[in-house]
Amino acid sequence: MTLSAHLPEKFDVLVHPVQRLEGELTAQPSKNYTTRFLIAAALSEGETLVRGVATSEDSAALQECLEGWGATLEREGSNLRVTGFGSHPRGGQTLNPHNAGAVARFLMGLAALTPSTHFVTDYPDSLGRRPHGDLLAALERLGAKTSSVEGKLPIHIQAGHLMGGAVSIRADLSSQYTSGLIFLAPLLPEGLKITLEGDIKSTGPLRQTLHTLSIFGVKWSADPDLRTITVPGNQKYCALEVTVPGDYPGSIALLGAAVILPGEVTVHNLLEEDLQGEREGVAVLQQMGSDIVRSGSSLTVRGGKALRGVTRDGDLFTDAVQALSAVAAFAKGETHFENVYTLRLKECDRISDTRGELERMKVSASETRDSLSIVGRGDVRLGGGITADGHGDHRMIMLLTLLGMRSSQPVRISGAHHIRKSYPDFFQHLERLGAKFEYLTL
Repeated sequence: MTLSAHLPEKFDVLVHPVQRLEGELTAQPSKNYTTRFLIAAALSEGETLVRGVATSEDSAALQECLEGWGATLEREGSNLRVTGFGSHPRGGQTLNPHNAGAVARFLMGLAALTPSTHFVTDYPDSLGRRPHGDLLAALERLGAKTSSVEGKLPIHIQAGHLMGGAVSIRADLSSQYTSGLIFLAPLLPEGLKITLEGDIKSTGPLRQTLHTLSIFGVKWSADPDLRTITVPGNQKYCALEVTVPGDYPGSIALLGAAVILPGEVTVHNLLEEDLQGEREGVAVLQQMGSDIVRSGSSLTVRGGKALRGVTRDGDLFTDAVQALSAVAAFAKGETHFENVYTLRLKECDRISDTRGELERMKVSASETRDSLSIVGRGDVRLGGGITADGHGDHRMIMLLTLLGMRSSQPVRISGAHHIRKSYPDFFQHLERLGAKFEYLTL
C-alpha cells in the first residue's frame, strides 16, 4: 500500500507556489533495481527474498508478467518472496507489460527460453509506438522466429531451444536491448558473446544488469567500455536474499526541488557507490552551485542558493535530465544537456516536449537532434497560472511540479496520475516537506 492509495484513479494536480521546504525523507526503492532483482529471482530455481520492492506501475506490470510465466510472488510487507521458474518459463502465454519499456524488452530477450510468447500492450500510443526491432533481429540471428509490424507491439516470439553463441546488437538507441540478452545468456547452453555496435548509450543501466548477475552468482566478463560482454552458458541464478537500493532518478527531482527553494532537506538511502547513472545528477546540482552535503547514504540540501548554468553529457543520467532542466530554469546563464537523443524514444519526446513545456512557462529553451538547452531565468518566480501538459510521462510531471512550486501562481498538470509509473508517492513525499497540491478528479 502506497501513501498515494487514496488518490483518484485519474487526476490532474494543481501545484501551489511554495516558499520553502523543510524535513527528511527516505528515498523510494529503485525502480531499475527492483526490475532487475525480480527478474533474476524469477530465473532462479529456489526462493529469493527481495527486500524493499518498488510499488510503481512498472513493478506491478513486471510482477504480473512473471506470474504469467509461472513464478510465485508472495508479499511480506514491503518485501517479495519469489519462487522462480528457473530456465523454464511457461510457454504459450500472452504477456502485457502495460507501459513499461524495460520490462517489455528484458522479457522479450527471455522469451527465447519459451516455445512461444505473445507480447501486447494496452498503451498503444506510448509503449505501442516504441521500437524493439533491433532486439528482435538479434534474437532471430540466434535462431528465434519473431513476428511484428515494424518491430512494434504486438510481438510474437517463437524460440524453443536456442544454443547461444556470438551475437551483435545496436547500442545507440537503448541499453535495454542488450540487458535483455544479458539476462538470457547464462541460461543458454553456449552462453553469449555480445558485441555492442555503434555509439554505446546508457552504460549505467548495463552495469546495473551486470551487477545483478554478479549478485545472483552468475559469472561474466566485459571490456572496460562494454563493447564486448561475454557470459558463459549453463549457469544458474541463485541469491537467497537481496535488498533494493534507493532510487536516484526520482530522488534527483526531490533534491532539485530542495535546491530551488529555501530551507533544508535531507534524503536518506542514496548509496554513495551506487551504479545508477542518475547518481551523477547530484554532481550536476553541485556544479550548478547548490549546497549539497553527503553523510554516508544521506544527502542534505540547503536550498535557495544562486545557481549557474552548466554544460553536461546527459547520456550519463538520462532519467534525471528533465528534473535537472527544471533546476536549470532558475539558474543564471545557459544549461546544455548534450548526447541525449534517446530521450526522444521514451514515454514522450523528452527533448521536444520538454522544450515546449518550458517555453509555455516563459522559459527560453532550444533543441537539436540530440541536445536540449535552457536559458535560466535566475532567481525569479515564473508566472504560472496555466495548465501544463504532463504528456503521460512521469518524468515530465516531475519537471512541471518543480516549475509550479517556484511559480507565482498555481500550475495545473494534466494527467498527473501517470506519476505512478515510477514514483507513486512523489506528491505525498513533497507534501511532507511543505508542498501543497490539489488533486482534481478526471
